Amino acid sequence: MSTDTTTASPGWTSAPVLDRITGVTLSSVRLPLATPISDAKVFTGRQKPMTEVMVLVAEVRTESGLEGFGFGYSKRAGGPAQFAHAVEVAPRLLGEDPNDIARLWTAMVWAGASVGRSGASTQALAALDIALWDLKAKRAGLPLAKLLGAHRDSVRCYNTSGGFLHESIEQVCENATRTLEAGIGALKIKVGLPDTSEDVRRVSALREHVGGDVPIMVDANQQWDRPAAIRACRALEPFDLVWIEEPLDAYDAEGHADLARALDTPIASGEMLTSVAEHAELVRHRAVDVIQPDAPRIGGITQFLRLMAMAEQHSLTLAPHFAMEIHVHLAAAYPLEPWVEHFDWLAPLFHEQLETSAGRMHLSGRPGLGVTPTDQLRAWTVQSATVGG
Repeated sequence: MSTDTTTASPGWTSAPVLDRITGVTLSSVRLPLATPISDAKVFTGRQKPMTEVMVLVAEVRTESGLEGFGFGYSKRAGGPAQFAHAVEVAPRLLGEDPNDIARLWTAMVWAGASVGRSGASTQALAALDIALWDLKAKRAGLPLAKLLGAHRDSVRCYNTSGGFLHESIEQVCENATRTLEAGIGALKIKVGLPDTSEDVRRVSALREHVGGDVPIMVDANQQWDRPAAIRACRALEPFDLVWIEEPLDAYDAEGHADLARALDTPIASGEMLTSVAEHAELVRHRAVDVIQPDAPRIGGITQFLRLMAMAEQHSLTLAPHFAMEIHVHLAAAYPLEPWVEHFDWLAPLFHEQLETSAGRMHLSGRPGLGVTPTDQLRAWTVQSATVGG
């Protein structure tokens, strides 16, 4: 005689597959910037001013009528490559249960295994992965942060888009005033000019303008070598900075570690890396105090969650790069108090805008990522492809 007294819970289905993916639409969107943007890489001759951002949009539909929305991006180059790779691997999702996100990420990686697990191939997967997480949160009727398990409903935020080097320091100071009035709590400005004394002058002027209580970060965008970095960082230490970002080449974990040991000011890096494994090198060398992963660059939310666990284990401050519409959710789910970067460049693409006040960016109650595409996003679409229905 059976001794099993288990009873089925009301409303539960006995079927292991809850839904199936019926179609995926991918769009390549060219977002023009109002003003050409320059950081230190322009002034050192390594890059030209940035005039646009290419955005890869993924929309995943299921037989139950749900739709997930995700996006990634590239700056200066790589957009067509991301789009082409996404079109190639997206058919692997058809007929699959969209809830099995980790399994589907692995399946997409294997579908494009010959081009590796970092760079443009990983970034192509990110838009699809993020769409699957958006869909899953919508199925649950929850904001993505709540689905992941939020530790907070708002996150400290800082602005970067007002601190680029193509603008005079007087204009940067005016931008800073508007930023603080908009409820954003901290400011990041670009450094790394060929003349370090000009960097010091600009940081000094901003500090004098906003006073000693406003948090300020600086970002050298990888433009110093090791001797120049230690000299420049020591010159900037008196300004009580929250961090000095990318003082060295992004892949120089050993050099960053030397700086982190030598300075009182925290060192930040990670935005340019395109896999969890690359970030693990920073962690292994104890090269950063602040880790700055970018979910669209490292393969999406599935990979970001792996990295968050590693960062927490080593008590690192988390400060995700760009794409605040995604990263506010992930930062809210990080156990230690994080930062999120306020960038207004993507605002024309979405009907909904994130709210800021008292120095923090607030989660909305909308399910999923909480954003929907505008007609302008559709108008700026330069290429699209649909697989499935």
